[in-house]
Amino acid sequence: MNLSVSLTVNGELRTLALDDPRITLLDLLRERLQLTGTKKGCDRGQCGACTVLVDGRRINACLQLVASLDGATVQTIEGVADGDTLHPVQAAFIEHDALQCGFCTPGQIMSTIGLINEGQAGAEPERIREGLSGNLCRCSAYVGIVEAVLDAQATLAGKKTERAA
Repeated sequence: MNLSVSLTVNGELRTLALDDPRITLLDLLRERLQLTGTKKGCDRGQCGACTVLVDGRRINACLQLVASLDGATVQTIEGVADGDTLHPVQAAFIEHDALQCGFCTPGQIMSTIGLINEGQAGAEPERIREGLSGNLCRCSAYVGIVEAVLDAQATLAGKKTERAA
């Protein structure tokens, strides 16, 4: 049984023939589309390493079947930067040393972008920690991650103010 699915991935429309309706978004991204920035950690939705944005919402790609995403827009870590210009969240992660081994970083960044876009980050570190609680960092870079979220949020708010003026 073949199933055809159309997705917009990082701004590019992709029409894909699926020979197995049980393929997850994570496996499609990594194996078929060669977008390996999205990491396979636990493969059970518990670590957040595979976090991507689907229609602007944060999801664990390891739990999402591609067959249910026909017509969706998917953004991965590869689609965040604007050419050579890093997204403010990426820049803040570097500035605040919010990574060590880097394995969880793509999922942390995607979750942070979603958290900020949802208006759920707030200004309190505890609220940020709660909002990112589904993303684990085995190296314990959490202090830097919270600082990066606060910094990126301020930078993005400043850009919105500049555009409104």
